[in-house]
Amino acid sequence: MSHTPVTDRRSGPFLGEVKDAVTPRATLLVLGVIALQLLFIASYVGALHDPKPKDVPFGVVAPPAAAERTVDRLERLPGSPLDPRTVADAASARRQIENREIDGALVVDPSGRTDTLLVASGGGTVLATTLEGLVTKVERAEGRTVRTVDVAPAAADDFDGLSSFYLVVGWCVGGYLCASILAISTGARPANPRRAAIRLIVMALVSIVGGLGGAVIIGPVLGALPGGVVDLWGLGALITFAVGAATLALQGVFGIVGIGLAILLVVIAGNPSAGGAFPLPMLPPFWKEIGPWLPPGAGTWAARSIAYFKGNDTTVSLLVLWAWAVAGTVITILASALRRGRQEAELPTRAG
Repeated sequence: MSHTPVTDRRSGPFLGEVKDAVTPRATLLVLGVIALQLLFIASYVGALHDPKPKDVPFGVVAPPAAAERTVDRLERLPGSPLDPRTVADAASARRQIENREIDGALVVDPSGRTDTLLVASGGGTVLATTLEGLVTKVERAEGRTVRTVDVAPAAADDFDGLSSFYLVVGWCVGGYLCASILAISTGARPANPRRAAIRLIVMALVSIVGGLGGAVIIGPVLGALPGGVVDLWGLGALITFAVGAATLALQGVFGIVGIGLAILLVVIAGNPSAGGAFPLPMLPPFWKEIGPWLPPGAGTWAARSIAYFKGNDTTVSLLVLWAWAVAGTVITILASALRRGRQEAELPTRAG
């Protein structure tokens, strides 16, 4: 009589299956996911857990003697929250705020006891509120009062001025998700020049559609953000393509690991440093410095400028986004061409 051996799944065959599943490559990918997870926590908590204003560009309008005294008093505030400078008059202060050169200004009334604080909540409601509380405290210590005038107010349906940030995050997500799908749709096969060109063309078409969709939803549909639909459409298409092209480039150079690197740049480093939840002057130094050079930060600044500041001061942000788009496109094509060249060089060797 023959007996069929009973296999204990806790022993040999099962362990063999585990070993087959946990390959060195899979182990490295899992470790990469853990690293991204921890970096996500460290990034968001590190950047956003303790927002404090630091060297906020701030104007002072007053007669010469009073202006010098007020600037000196503001410079001596604990923690250096303001970077005050004298401004010729109230009209110049308003113009500098609208041009995004300064974030607020105090207009001193030499003939009375009530001064005027100019802010722009469209650039970030949290920052405007922080400036109001800070200046009110300083004025109270001098026996003066202050009234606040919002030069560029956030829309009523734009809670805390966050709509532009969420809009840009949506465009960024669309960019790297679409690029990731294009990269892995054929089993993560490396792109040859033809396949790379097709992926970039598809990415451009998706960017145009996604840019228009986001601009229409945020504006005419929800009324959450003012600003021209066409301008926001162009910005959305550029952001989406810039992130998508960068993701394709990273995938072309590093393989599937490149998708993780794109998440590292855009989500883990880019979102908390974008100046969305807290404007740039309220972020820690490292995040304040890197934010404007990453797509979420450049996009958020440009979106707010379009919505609330008549499109002023968008040149640098747009150049940053174009740089990501062009660099991503060039690297994607070059990576595919170099890989094609290596494969052709190996053919005679294999044939021999």
